[in-house]
Amino acid sequence: MKLTFLGSCSGTEPMPHRHHTSYVIEHDDGVYWFDAGEGCSYTAHLMGIDILAIRALFISHPHLDHVGGLVNLLGTMRKLEGRNDDPARSLSGRTIPVYIPNLRVWEGALSVLAGPKESTHPGFETDAQTYADGIMFDDGTLKVTALHNRHLGDPPEGAPWQSFSFCIECNGKRLVSSGDIKHVSEAVPLIDTGCDLFIMETGHHQVDEVCTYLMENDIPFGKLGFFHHGRAILTDPKGECDKARSIVGDRVFIADDRMEVEI
Repeated sequence: MKLTFLGSCSGTEPMPHRHHTSYVIEHDDGVYWFDAGEGCSYTAHLMGIDILAIRALFISHPHLDHVGGLVNLLGTMRKLEGRNDDPARSLSGRTIPVYIPNLRVWEGALSVLAGPKESTHPGFETDAQTYADGIMFDDGTLKVTALHNRHLGDPPEGAPWQSFSFCIECNGKRLVSSGDIKHVSEAVPLIDTGCDLFIMETGHHQVDEVCTYLMENDIPFGKLGFFHHGRAILTDPKGECDKARSIVGDRVFIADDRMEVEI
């Protein structure tokens, strides 16, 4: 499977050459979309990613830097479908599953997309649903397991969690994505017996603290990638990468927008 970072920045003010968080997994002619930060569909389309090949959309939590490009993604899908003359690529006859912790945010996105129209139907079929811990998606090609984290704090009694980390499995490979997370230890149960790639956000964490925790606790990971960057990496990505490599070796990278990683 191939991972492409469409946006690598945390929820800062606009930064040169970086957009808010979004990435896609491509495998077996399908596209699986994770988070939808600003400009994600713009970047994907210009990179040649087939947006009409989307098989599912996953939102880790409903903060703006993870859903700010959602309306534009839906609009781009609708626009491309309207220009498509290849029945094999059409969205018609398919239902796109959407996994989002807060349906109010989804309904708001549809309302913005609709504009003054009464109907909020996006022009193709979707199935929006909330999710909880455990296997949330498995189409026989790609499987996604969710685990809540405390980025948004503990919910009131009886209320659902609204922030999650993901384990993505495909073709015998495992990718664990921290999402926004209170502490790196919260993602460790998803790594379990190991993962080929662990991608960890740095909007709320320092690379040396993360690397030290992983090494001191013998967490079994193959490669380590940092994304959803905070101020330290935005100011000095090379220096922060060198700091991380001094702890875990050359198997670490700092994600940039449009970076592609084969897993």
